[in-house]
Amino acid sequence: MGTNRIQWKNGFCDGIPIGLGYFAVSFTFGILAKKAGLTLFQAVVISLTNLTSAGQFAALGLMGASATYLEMASAQLILNLRYCLMSCALSQKLDAKAPFIHRFLLAHGITDEIFGVAVCKSGKLNPFYNYGLMSSAIPGWTLGTFFGVISGEVLPERIINALSIALYGMFIAVIIPPAKGNKVLTGIILLSMLMSSFFAKLEIFHHVSPGFKIIILTILIAGIAAFLFPIREADEDCSAGGKSIAPALQEGGLT
Repeated sequence: MGTNRIQWKNGFCDGIPIGLGYFAVSFTFGILAKKAGLTLFQAVVISLTNLTSAGQFAALGLMGASATYLEMASAQLILNLRYCLMSCALSQKLDAKAPFIHRFLLAHGITDEIFGVAVCKSGKLNPFYNYGLMSSAIPGWTLGTFFGVISGEVLPERIINALSIALYGMFIAVIIPPAKGNKVLTGIILLSMLMSSFFAKLEIFHHVSPGFKIIILTILIAGIAAFLFPIREADEDCSAGGKSIAPALQEGGLT
């Protein structure tokens, strides 16, 4: 029990920067949700139960277009399909005897940033570490939405635009530390950025959803990395000096 408490505290501290970043991004979502006609309660419940910026912002557009429940569900499935891959990767770090309830709860709290932090933990992953991450990240996302709805149209346009790009700053904060001193990982990250830009320019992908593009990039880049730089030891971690390319699974999804 004492170990679980320590793991939760460590996760909570590591998740504070994530929560602060989420607050800024979801603040913008709250403002847009109010403009779309959602009530304070509706906007907060959406953020509390979804935890996905791309999915939630897309949902506002679908609501405005009076989309059906089937269209809404299909769009959310495609946009958030990358979390299936993240769940598979993260499940490999859990103890094989971990109860189903832990896996179920961890699945709800998987986001790009939480996955990025959790997958880089050395050794087996204690579920309570992820609970700590979720305990500081989820309130940041939910409270940001709450205050965004309340603020409404009070803030000037330039501040709203600045808040909307805060998520990209979080992505950079996730990928830089493990890439320091690791030329292989640095190369994979740069490759993922180049390929992401290339995909954005290709006309054939213009009609492919952003979520599905992420899936294609993740599988392609992770496959290339796994083929060229296979992991020699099963227990190898993804620290800055290690040879593991596990973060590449994530970076393909972030770009």
